Amino acid sequence: MNVESDALRYDDLKQTSVFTGRVVLTKGTIVIRGARVDVRQDPEGYQYGVVTAEAGQLAFFRQKREGVDEFIEGEGETIEYDGKADRVKFIKRAELRRYRGAALSDEMVGGVITYENSTDVFKVDGGPASAAAGGRVRAVLAPRPAASGPAASPVQAPVPLRPSTALDGTGK
Repeated sequence: MNVESDALRYDDLKQTSVFTGRVVLTKGTIVIRGARVDVRQDPEGYQYGVVTAEAGQLAFFRQKREGVDEFIEGEGETIEYDGKADRVKFIKRAELRRYRGAALSDEMVGGVITYENSTDVFKVDGGPASAAAGGRVRAVLAPRPAASGPAASPVQAPVPLRPSTALDGTGK
């Protein structure tokens, strides 16, 4: 984990770090920006973080999805990251975007957005803290690209029709 900030308070006994002042944190493909980032590590080595934005601003999170050319990025007044569950929660004025390659694919806005990276499931709740008008949820979802399936069976030539004078098809 690499972090740039104006100040750091580290407690080795509790395994906690508090970064303040224009924080930029990178860990693998994860990029986090905010005014304050509180990080703790459990005895198993999993990390948990809470990112807080400056007043009137939004904190930022971006991560490349493993095995696909997709990025998830989002913003909120507060962002909670759970490394063990591989879950990110965007709180108050929450926004989430999925990019496929460089193209914006999906976009969600709400009061609280929870994204489960391991299952690619997200939940969006509205409410007074929603960035959308009237506290509603707003979503724009693009269709998934067609998966390459098995080759189509060849088209058979039509059977020529012949005239018949009988209803039973015997032609008599």
